[in-house]
Amino acid sequence: MSVPAAPGGCRHLFRLVLSVRKITAQVTDASTTTIIAMVSSDESRPPTPTEVAIKRFPRHCWGSDTAGSVGERQASRLKEIGIDRVDIYAEEETSRQTRQRMMVLSLFESVRRAGI
Repeated sequence: MSVPAAPGGCRHLFRLVLSVRKITAQVTDASTTTIIAMVSSDESRPPTPTEVAIKRFPRHCWGSDTAGSVGERQASRLKEIGIDRVDIYAEEETSRQTRQRMMVLSLFESVRRAGI
């Protein structure tokens, strides 16, 4: 699978990998497809009460609150390594199911609020 060039000449492309159990945000170098920064919802951190309850009856293990925290952690990692601009592969994001788009909206908003 080929990765599209980042629009607007930006060198970094923000992509999401979604599954029922976790959400992973990764930023890749658009020219080499090398992953520069990656954050996953299953990284070691204390589970929220909602996550504890969901694990008892697993349906969908992440929601907009989890996506928002993944976005915050990704933004802080990007700032640490000096990246202040990323592009989103819009065609991939708009092809997602409506429910998934609504849930990841908080991730993109938290990255934007962080100044990236």
